Amino acid sequence: MGKISLFHGTSDKIVVPTFGCGDDKHDYGKGFYLMENVELAKEWTVCRPSDMNGWVHKYELETDGLKILDFQEMNVFSWLAELMKHREAADSKRYRMLARKFIEKFGVDTTGYDVIKGWRANASYFYIAKEFVRDNVDIEILEELLLLGDLGIQYCMKSKLAYSRLYSKDNEVIAVNYDEFNSKYNLRDATARKKMKELVDSDKNKVTNVFSTLF
Repeated sequence: MGKISLFHGTSDKIVVPTFGCGDDKHDYGKGFYLMENVELAKEWTVCRPSDMNGWVHKYELETDGLKILDFQEMNVFSWLAELMKHREAADSKRYRMLARKFIEKFGVDTTGYDVIKGWRANASYFYIAKEFVRDNVDIEILEELLLLGDLGIQYCMKSKLAYSRLYSKDNEVIAVNYDEFNSKYNLRDATARKKMKELVDSDKNKVTNVFSTLF
């Protein structure tokens, strides 16, 4: 794979990627997160209603010798199970019990990997996750639903080795205007939710092969 260009969006103009930092409640747990698509990175930088402008930092990752777990190469259930380890789509007792069973059945051991690569969960993902665990979504349309969100691909640096292979690209920093890119983010999310609801309400959703039938 060689070198790939990646982008990290933040409200901070100065960023120092540091091993061991980060929030365990992010998609893939603690780590430093970057995206392939610079335009999506700009949107994610200002996706919260804070009215603050942001910054996108450009990096290069030397991938040779890195052990990379790519959820795009796996069943979508494995990706969902990884998200369920770190993020709660609902706060009901039923969800907690079934999520635990789902993780046990479809989860993968991510220890030993330097980098985790996969889709990024956005607000529309939680709409689908909730409908899925409520048995309102057929398994056959699940992946199509999730991809309607145009989530973008992200990389999470997990090991010291990964951090040592990540280099700032000439200290390149891109200023992100809140009004412009927050509007783009909200439009993308609203469009995704509309398409998702249409698919859930369509005849393609038989509501017979659902979440609880997996156990």
